Amino acid sequence: MFAIIGIVILIIMVFGGFALTGGALGPVMHAIPHEMLIIGGAAIGAVVAGNSMHELKAIGGAFVKIFKGPRHTKEDHVDAIVLTSKLMKLLKNEGPVALESHVQDPKSSAIFAEYPRLLANGELVHLICDTLTLIVVSSGTLEVHAVEDVMDNAMKTHFHEMHEPQHALQSLADALPALGIVAAVLGVVKTMGSIDEPPSVLGGMIGSALVGTFMGVLLAYGIVAPLAGRLKQIIEQDEMIFHAVKQVVIASLHGWPQPLVVESARSGLGHAFRPGLSELLDAMRGR
Repeated sequence: MFAIIGIVILIIMVFGGFALTGGALGPVMHAIPHEMLIIGGAAIGAVVAGNSMHELKAIGGAFVKIFKGPRHTKEDHVDAIVLTSKLMKLLKNEGPVALESHVQDPKSSAIFAEYPRLLANGELVHLICDTLTLIVVSSGTLEVHAVEDVMDNAMKTHFHEMHEPQHALQSLADALPALGIVAAVLGVVKTMGSIDEPPSVLGGMIGSALVGTFMGVLLAYGIVAPLAGRLKQIIEQDEMIFHAVKQVVIASLHGWPQPLVVESARSGLGHAFRPGLSELLDAMRGR
């Protein structure tokens, strides 16, 4: 929502300010479609040339994410901590055999069934289940630091894939001013072919050519770069739930008391998604 509001404010202030200072919007509006054909076409071609089909689909999905915001709510973070704590408590109290059915087939697990939103997040479920499966098959003989290394590696790989669309958008933002210059240069070449025209005609053609540079810079620094920055914020917010799950697993394996386990996970969340400690402890008790 804020991305749309920001773009609307940008367009109104730029073009409205130009009109209020005496600028004629007519020639600019006339030139924009032709310049955008060159700039937009070149930008699309560059993105297609520099990415596989997998990345192109991810870039398309990134725009949905930008306008929808973070995937996980505050309640999801609470549920993730409670879910993982329940699984670790089951492991501690009843042993690996009791836990095995839940992590081998989470879709049939009564514990996972209590949290359908989390169950729909395949990457998060895989992190929980794959880690706990290692603990189950090793009968609890794994070193805690080894489990932590495995989780860190899995999260690093997933986070890298999550950030690929953001890097692609930022690269596009960096390229757009140069693509605007390309459009402007072509406009100048066209103008030079009509050098025998009267000054009024040449002035309009040169002005149209300069619109290319203007559009390249505006798109880069006014739209694409801010959207890439917003996407980075959203991705980093979506990463927090993975860190919370990891903290519950590792702290539990260290044998910390449960209040300290959940506090260590809670304190790592951003303020927008961090529940109060009492709220989280009440959720642990099922209130």
